[in-house]
Order: sequence, then structure tokens, then C-alpha cells
Amino acid sequence: MSKPSTTFWSLTRGFRGRYALALLALLVSSMLLYLVPLIPQVVIDGVLDTDQAGDPSVFVKWLVPLMGGREFLAGALWLPGVVVAGLSILAGVFTYLRGRWSAQASEGIVLGLRDRIYDQLQHLPCEYFDGHETGDLVQRCTSDVDTVRLFLANQMVEIGRACMLLLLPIPLMLMIDPWMTLSAVVTIPFITGFSLIFFAKVRSLFRLKEEAEGRMTSAIQENLSGVRVVRAFARQEHEIEQFDSRNVVHRDLDYQLYSLMARFWSISDLMCMLQKAIVVGVGIILLVNGMLEIGSFYFFLTAVAMFIWPVRQMGRILSDVGRATVAFDRIQCILDEPLETMTEPIVHAQPIGNRIRFDGVTFSHRASSPVLHDVSFEVEPGQTLAIVGPSGCGKSTIVNLLLRLYDYDDGAIHLGDEELASIHRKRIRARIAVVLQEPFLFSKTLRENILLASPSAAEHEMHEATVAAEIHDSILSFEHGYETAVGERGVTLSGGQRQRVALARALLQVPDVLILDDALSAVDTETESVILEALRRRHHRQTTVVIAHRIATLMHADRILVMDGGRVIQNGSHSELVAVDGLYRRLWEIQSPDGKEGGAWTS
Repeated sequence: MSKPSTTFWSLTRGFRGRYALALLALLVSSMLLYLVPLIPQVVIDGVLDTDQAGDPSVFVKWLVPLMGGREFLAGALWLPGVVVAGLSILAGVFTYLRGRWSAQASEGIVLGLRDRIYDQLQHLPCEYFDGHETGDLVQRCTSDVDTVRLFLANQMVEIGRACMLLLLPIPLMLMIDPWMTLSAVVTIPFITGFSLIFFAKVRSLFRLKEEAEGRMTSAIQENLSGVRVVRAFARQEHEIEQFDSRNVVHRDLDYQLYSLMARFWSISDLMCMLQKAIVVGVGIILLVNGMLEIGSFYFFLTAVAMFIWPVRQMGRILSDVGRATVAFDRIQCILDEPLETMTEPIVHAQPIGNRIRFDGVTFSHRASSPVLHDVSFEVEPGQTLAIVGPSGCGKSTIVNLLLRLYDYDDGAIHLGDEELASIHRKRIRARIAVVLQEPFLFSKTLRENILLASPSAAEHEMHEATVAAEIHDSILSFEHGYETAVGERGVTLSGGQRQRVALARALLQVPDVLILDDALSAVDTETESVILEALRRRHHRQTTVVIAHRIATLMHADRILVMDGGRVIQNGSHSELVAVDGLYRRLWEIQSPDGKEGGAWTS
């Protein structure tokens, strides 16, 4: 992972000019703020103090003549007031510019950062999402990004403000009185050291808190997505207890954090008060001994009050720095993840071969035992391949490998004459359409969900696809037809309707390969027969891969694979497989004891 300083610097690319202007405005406003108490000091020591017990400061010698001389100022004391007001207004203008420029820079940076994260998530491999909770990823994309935004908008400039408010007055104070200058900064090293110790402790605590909040967000996200399951099993109390346990952990970490911050604020406040007391004490001693002018004493009191609190705020700033670095580390974990490997240039419209060939393919998820063992088969262009077998035998894994959602470990997969690993992933997914058992519909209209596969498709093409999927009439029966908005994940539709909308979306793509992964499981038998008949009429447009548990759904496929334990244990047509003893024949006898056949894939 990149170092925080390097990553923050890279973030500011394109906006460093804005930050430079903000820092320049900060420098000017800080200088003007210190000139404001300098004017009363000059008036008190150079005009009102007639005794002149000590040697006038260099500012008295320089500014009094500049403003018209002692006699003129004695009769026009309104003039220093006007100067103070003017300096204050100018300081306010530059403070506004500082805030405006830093806000423009920070918002622009965060806009780009959000786009980068979203783009990164769109191109990460499926293995990454297998190992991360959705709620935690949402937390990183929202709360953590907002933490970084607040740091860039406020704390980056505040660090410069605290440094300038501390460093700018030191030359002025040294020119007025070195002893008073020493007394004004004597506790600064202790306050700074204490702030650094606090920063080291608070950063690790912030990391634990952010992780706890991510787990809590994951619990909320999962329960909102699965609210119907929770209600169906009357598990509300159990889920509340689970959430409460995560909430308690988050609360305890928050309590530790605030306890640590309370100790810091109290001790740092004590140090700041001690610093002001030292200045008052030393100043009184020097005044009594005639070694300090009253106006100079006033300037030191004002200057210390101006810089001691920003220095004290360094603790808060450092705590925000700790929070921001933790947040950015969590974001950087996403940005540093390697993307899906891409090979050739993207050519979406270029067809891929629709002959499918598996040669000794073996695949396993990470370090787990293999899901597929030495799988081999071939499907000719335009044919239909059916895959059947018990749950967990590797049927859906074949689909995932064809789509290059995962890359196989050994063997080879060919589409046409091309090796799958050499074909660009986007090109594969543009030419292979898949309908899953649990299709995902976006919270949009039916039209938008169907046109997702081909946004430029004509109206008649969309209708042709929905008619083939046996969903056209159902859509027209809705009050708003194709403009009907479906709920999140298509919750307002039945399971069969969601599957048929997803099938229409896949057919609209006009793919080279159509994959139906148990895609008609929620459809009644009569509707399934109508859909299969419609697909039969489109049979030779693409190679079709059908995964199903109903023998009637796949019995007329050109070739049927029977899988068990990640291996192909039988391979042949329906008539060949029922003629021999084996798993397929047993499934056939269980599902069709009278030998009745249904569905149709061939003429």
C-alpha cells in the first residue's frame, strides 16, 4: 500500500494551484490579523504613554510617523480605529477566499475520488467480492470518503493556519521583547509533544471504530435485503440481538475514543492556561521594573491568545488526521486491488465463436479443494447443451468460467478457435447472455431493465424478446405497462415474472451463446413449455447452455452432461442416457415414472 503522504499528494493532482492560492490567502489573512493588535500597541506606547519609561519599540518608531506623527494622532485617535477596522475587513476577505479555494479544491478532489472508487469496484474480480461484506464496501465508499473530504476541506488548511499563526508573530515579538517572546512559547514544545502522543493513540482507535462501524453497516444492509426472510421465520428478535451486539462494540469504541479526547482537551487546556499565566506573570514583572511598555504587554497578551488556541487545536487536527488516514487506508485497499486482467482491445460488436470446448478443465476457489475436476466436453455451433446434477456438483461454476468471472486453474476452454483466456472479458460478456435462477433487476422501470442488454434496441425488437420470454402480456396488464417501476431487486414482481423479464433482457442481446442457469425454475410447467417452444424457434441463432433440475426442461437438448462431485459422469443424448443405468436414468424415473415427456428443444 502507498504511504499516506504519497497518496494524499497524488490526490491533490490538478488542484494544487487552488490549495496554493488558499495557503497564500491564509498567509495574508494571518499577517493582517497580527497587524490588528499591533496598531493599538503603537498608539498606547507612542501616543498615550507620555512617560516613555522604556525605549520605544521599532514599530512605534516606524508606524507613528507613518500615520502623521504623535501630535496628529493625539488629536485624531479615530484614525487608528479606522485602520484596525480596515485591516479586519481585509483579513475577513482573505479568510473567505481561503475557505472558498480550499472548498473548491477538496470537493473537486473528492468528486474524482468517488469516481475512481466506483470505477475500481466495477472492474474488480469476483474473488474480491467473495471475501468482502457489501456493507463494509458501502461504508468505505460513503462515510470514509466523507471523512477524507472533511479533512481536505478543513484540516489541511487548518494545519497551515496553526503553523502560520505560531510562526508569523515570533519575529514581531522578538523585535519588541526577547524575554517576553521566550515566555510566550515556553509551553509550545510540551503541547506539541503531547499532541503527537495523542495522535499515535487515537489513530489505532479510529481504525477499530471504523471497522466496527463497517460491520454494523453490513448487518443493516443484510437485514434490509433479507427483511422478508427475517419476517418469514419470525427472527426479528434474534436479528435485533445480533445488531445490538455489534452496536455495543461500536459504542464501547466510541466511548474509549471520547474518553481519550476528553483527557487530551483537559490537559491541553491546562497547558494553554498555564502559557497565558506565564506571559501575564513575566509581563507584570517586566512592567514593574520598567523593562516593558504597556502597549507591548497588550500586544503579547493578544498574540498569545491568537496562536495558543490554534496550537492547542493541533490535537483536534491530529485526531482528524488520524481519522482521515485510517479512512484513506481503507479506501486505498480498494484502489490497490488488481483489476480483472484484460488482454486484447475491446471490440464489443465482434462476434465470438459459438463452438464451446472444455479440455480437462480444473478449477478451485482460492486454496479450497477443486470444484471442477478434469471436465471435458464439446458443443457444436447452434446446438443445445443441457447440464444436470445434484446441487454443488459444479454446474454454475461452468457458467462462471465461460463468462470469465473466474479463471480456471488447469486445462483449456475454447470459444470457436480462440482460447478463452485470450479473449477480452468485456467482449465475452457482450456476446454471451446469461439468465440466472435468482435474476437481479434494478429499481427502475421494466423498459429500462430490459433495455439494459441493448440500450439502442428498437421497440419491436424489445417486444419480440418479451413475447419469446412469455412476459409481454403480463407487462401490458400492468397499469403503466413497460413504464412500470419495479422495486429494489424487482421485489414487486413474482419470482416467475422476474425470471421472464431477465430472459427477455438476455434474448434482446442477440447473443452468440445463451446460458439459462435454472432460469425457469419459478415458472409453471405450462408457461415453461410455451417459452421452450419460442426458444426452439430461435434455436439456431445461438449455442444454448441449459442448467436445470427438471428432466422435461432439458430432455430434448442435443447433448446432456450429467455431473456429480465436480466431474462429468455421463455424457450423451436423452435416449442414450435413459438406456443405461446411472444417475440420469434414476432422475428420469423419479420425475417421469410414466415416461411422459414434455418441453421441446428440437424440431
